Amino acid sequence: MEVALFDYHLPPEAIAQYPIEPRDASKLMILDRRDGTVEHKQFRDLLEELQRGDVLVLNRSRVLPARLYGQKAGTDVAVEMVLLTPQGNDCWDVLVRPGRRLKPGSTIIFADGRLHADVIGTTAFGGRRVKLRYAGDLAPLLDEIGQMPLPPYIVQALPPEQAERYQTVYARERGSAAAPTAGLHFTPELLEALAARGVEITSVLLHVGLGTFRPVQAERIDEHVMHAEFYQIEADAAERINRARQEGRRVIAVGTTVTRTLETVASQHSGKIIAASGWTDIFIYPGYTFQAIDGLITNFHLPKSTLLMLISALAGREAVLNAYQQAIAADYRFFSFGDAMFIR
Repeated sequence: MEVALFDYHLPPEAIAQYPIEPRDASKLMILDRRDGTVEHKQFRDLLEELQRGDVLVLNRSRVLPARLYGQKAGTDVAVEMVLLTPQGNDCWDVLVRPGRRLKPGSTIIFADGRLHADVIGTTAFGGRRVKLRYAGDLAPLLDEIGQMPLPPYIVQALPPEQAERYQTVYARERGSAAAPTAGLHFTPELLEALAARGVEITSVLLHVGLGTFRPVQAERIDEHVMHAEFYQIEADAAERINRARQEGRRVIAVGTTVTRTLETVASQHSGKIIAASGWTDIFIYPGYTFQAIDGLITNFHLPKSTLLMLISALAGREAVLNAYQQAIAADYRFFSFGDAMFIR
């Protein structure tokens, strides 16, 4: 299957540059995957769309302030570095610019020498492996000197007082290099109302890394290789999901990261979810048979992206692209800070 089949034209003004307030005031498109019909609502109307007994699965990963600006030691070369994946012993896989100037043996200096990154190798995806040197604890240092790693299509950084707007309200465990953006629309009040309605709410963990947002550069889908990301499912979540499926109740994933986590485990255990952790490089595109989810809440994704391919596997490519054209015509806001879609 050609990657070009998942292309579409998006006017630049449709790319959301800032988060809407309140969170649940964003638009919500309902896409029925049985017949491709579309409805237009607000995200807070999800309260009427979900049913008693549905299991809503969240990704509780928290975004690191992973974008750092420094200088190559001994030069005046400015460096941008994004922490992606910890490899143990203060070693990280990172993205760097300008990469061609940062070969193994180079050192990057941040925050007037409070943090050093020694380049010790390259990665399979064009990044670098670095070993960090610092005094004290890394987490508070990153909170002080790091910035939220917003995608490049968002042209202005969030001011510090709005940094939490790039976190879900239920984010807990730090480790993501980008937000699981489908969850940005939820408020504590909406989650409480859903629980009061009888919706079961549980969570899994997937630390968003290069696999989620790396562009597809191949011409054919089956030539693209996903980068592995860490996931974890706890026993309580597995039990809730399995019981719902046994009883014919719906499992609704909040985001493609939850979908990939659940489908990774289900595909390895004959459709059953078990308590597990590990690394997933699952790539879901049309032709895939879903085993773990019945519905998906998601944002609107970039042309030719693996995320657009995933939702096309669930709802059908033509139905998805038709829905996207309707969203453009109806002035929906696209990408990370944009509006949402519920595929049911």
